[in-house]
Amino acid sequence: MNATVFLGGGRITSALLAGLRLAEYDEPIIVHDRNPKKLHDLRKSYGVAVERNLQQAVAKANLLIIAVRPDSVGSLLREIGRVDQPLAAVSLAAGVPLAKLRAALPHSVRWARAMPSPVCRNRRGLTAVTFDRNLPSASRREITVLFSKVGQVLAIPESKFDAFTVTYSSSHGYHALSILAAAAQKIGLDRKTALTAAAHALADGIMSWREADVSLDALVQEAVTPGGIAAAVMEAMNQAGFKRAIEKGLAAGLRRTRKSAKLA
Repeated sequence: MNATVFLGGGRITSALLAGLRLAEYDEPIIVHDRNPKKLHDLRKSYGVAVERNLQQAVAKANLLIIAVRPDSVGSLLREIGRVDQPLAAVSLAAGVPLAKLRAALPHSVRWARAMPSPVCRNRRGLTAVTFDRNLPSASRREITVLFSKVGQVLAIPESKFDAFTVTYSSSHGYHALSILAAAAQKIGLDRKTALTAAAHALADGIMSWREADVSLDALVQEAVTPGGIAAAVMEAMNQAGFKRAIEKGLAAGLRRTRKSAKLA
């Protein structure tokens, strides 16, 4: 059986399966996980096949997706052990480099890394991919097509993967929405109106930039009249350390990503 096999039935697997089902992806999908409840829920929600036995799951794979936490990758690959058939594998584990993946399994396994966003659940995701040098072109196309079903795919060098990982997360948008809406409530808006206004400021403004043939700097100038309200807000935010807070946040994420690689 030539199937796309997910090893790990956690949040990112659930999000990918939801997006693939929306895309009417009809290739066979199998999920392996040690937790029987996760397997039951995934089978019920997305109609996928499940396999409790790790070796049997791998034996059925044409494309293997490693979807476990970075600190679990090493033990999972050791448990897989021998792989007799040629196999393309994709690791979704942040921070774990291709060199470690390549060294953990036989040469019959050829590797790629992918970093998909949970927003792929509704097919608005963004996935970075990078390919090991010995991965065949047919496998590269297959991997690209799979992730393109759930959003945009961006091929980048592995050296940029950690920086991408800490920058692209949808958590930034959710965090900004939460903070902006809470601040709006403090100055008098009810929660529903505050969320509506904050969501427009973030989501609709960014969509306007993505859809318009106008530079970001030009849009900022259009929205921020010198001496006006928006200018006063931005100046106060910058003086309070807004830019520095973002930089410190990304730096902390980068350190955590690199720590994950050492644990793997």
